[in-house]
Amino acid sequence: MKTTRREFVKNSVAAAAVIAVSGTSFVSESKGSGNFLSEPASFILPPLPYDFAALEPHIDSLTMQIHHDKHHGGYVNNLNKAVAENNLKFSSLEEMLKNISTFPATVRNNGGGHWNHSLFWKLMKPGGGGPPSGKFAEALNSAFGSFDAFKNKFTEAAMKRFGSGWAWLVVQDGKLEIGSTPNQDNPLMDVSELKGNPVLALDVWEHAYYLKHQNKRADYINAWWNTVNWDEAAKKI
Repeated sequence: MKTTRREFVKNSVAAAAVIAVSGTSFVSESKGSGNFLSEPASFILPPLPYDFAALEPHIDSLTMQIHHDKHHGGYVNNLNKAVAENNLKFSSLEEMLKNISTFPATVRNNGGGHWNHSLFWKLMKPGGGGPPSGKFAEALNSAFGSFDAFKNKFTEAAMKRFGSGWAWLVVQDGKLEIGSTPNQDNPLMDVSELKGNPVLALDVWEHAYYLKHQNKRADYINAWWNTVNWDEAAKKI
């Protein structure tokens, strides 16, 4: 059944109401020593590093607000709930993700959602896009032949990810590689079909683009290239 823009917004607002009454997220704290915390950790929703409308016309303000406040906020609240209910202890979110096979599925989904989105916001900026420069450009040229070849391969990975998921550029065994993961999995996870240290990430869940582009993922990806924060990505290689 086709979902209208009005229905999409209505459902997102309803979801926000559920999130609002589910509890407050807290700062992640390290309480204890060694590899694990003496008390369960808790997490907060990081603020966007720019205004909701800052990426227009490429990504619209309403999509950014719903995506950040409601979807990412939901992952944070549900992660905190799962951590508390299961009395889970770990040294950091990254450490948890690297051993995610030992945690409940709800932690995998919401922990991945929180980590992925926290990175995603930083990898975009107003006035971004265009080709990178310096050592990052050299690294892409060395790995893929040219920036255009890299861009085409990354776009292909994003387009071919069936259903919901993410496209990634990672450092894998000292080399740049491109791939994708389903749902909220990421390359840090021990269960991931793509492994490595993330450099660039693209959310291809429909909630990232439905309001502006409906089901046209290709249009969203083309628009997203105009927002990429290459300076932030370059820090990761």
